[in-house]
Amino acid sequence: MALTDEELSRLADIVRLQPTKNGELQDAWGLESGSEVHQYLQNHLKEYYYRDDDSLIRSTAEANDLVDVEPGIEADAVAKGGAPETIRVPELEAQVFEVVAGPDERSQSVVAVLKAVRDAFDVDPGVDEVRRALRSLERKNVVEVVYRTVPTFKLAVERDAITVEIAE
Repeated sequence: MALTDEELSRLADIVRLQPTKNGELQDAWGLESGSEVHQYLQNHLKEYYYRDDDSLIRSTAEANDLVDVEPGIEADAVAKGGAPETIRVPELEAQVFEVVAGPDERSQSVVAVLKAVRDAFDVDPGVDEVRRALRSLERKNVVEVVYRTVPTFKLAVERDAITVEIAE
């Protein structure tokens, strides 16, 4: 089945953002709800994605071959619970990765990471954007959550163990 330009573009988003959730695709595609994302996936891209054991959306090997983008992570490493050597993420996620506490440091709240991003990069993302970036990095096994009074975050691996590439 031949895919339309829109379907190929959205499939590329899945490949690039994986592992991802309906909410991330909703933002990327400008849809109104996660259920719209689910309907689109089922009606247009059913053969090209699957949900892993954690219900995260991942592309099939065939989908990876159809689009000219690098996958967001190395599937084998993350599937085995390890950290990938390379992640391809949006610019904000790269900035968050750069400033979040290291594995041997005290974990930080979302607000502390937000302040660090603002100070380091002279940008003004919203707290929800930073929270989504942290959760996305967590799904890629490079950030871990430490539950204190509020969820806090720190790197799960040494910063220099990961190559971070900005996904266009």
